Amino acid sequence: MTATHDRNDMKGPTPQRHGRVAAICGLLVLSMGGLSFAAVPLYRLYCQVTGYQGTTQRAEKGSDVVLDRVVKVHFDANVAAELPWKFEPVQPSLDVKIGENTLAFYRATNISDKPTTGTAIFNVTPDAVGTHFQKVQCFCFTEQRLEPGQSMEMAVSFFVDPALATDEETKQLSELTLSYSFYPVRTPTKVGGQAAVSNAEGKGG
Repeated sequence: MTATHDRNDMKGPTPQRHGRVAAICGLLVLSMGGLSFAAVPLYRLYCQVTGYQGTTQRAEKGSDVVLDRVVKVHFDANVAAELPWKFEPVQPSLDVKIGENTLAFYRATNISDKPTTGTAIFNVTPDAVGTHFQKVQCFCFTEQRLEPGQSMEMAVSFFVDPALATDEETKQLSELTLSYSFYPVRTPTKVGGQAAVSNAEGKGG
């Protein structure tokens, strides 16, 4: 009886076992791929809901209260290595009054020879400002498609909530930075994005 068991052990994995292992590995690869495609929108949704790491807020309308206090807003732009775009702020910074409805612009250029679509995640630093930075309209709300060599300016309409001036964490701040990072969209959901905000009021650079 012992000799029989020893001979069976020496045979190694059966073809059926190899098949099960291959199937499990395949499912893991597919799962990881799905998670990577979903990572950007899921991260953005989580941050928008929680204000995590300086994620800005979305306002239904512009501000109707303007304080006689100015803060400097710097603009930052980043692009994932997989997306062949040049992306930059049109203006490096703006001096805005707290509560003032403001327009700022970014420029994106597709430097590849094929159409590409991107989506942006965003945050503001210092992190504590995130709950007081309100966007009314933004190119980051939709996917953006660029044809080969195409360049377009994209607008963000925003205001700094007057609550910033009374919040213990932010009332001493005089500068902040709005940052965007564009990532590729593997399966675009629409033909093209909104290149600019045409009906928003405010000032631009």
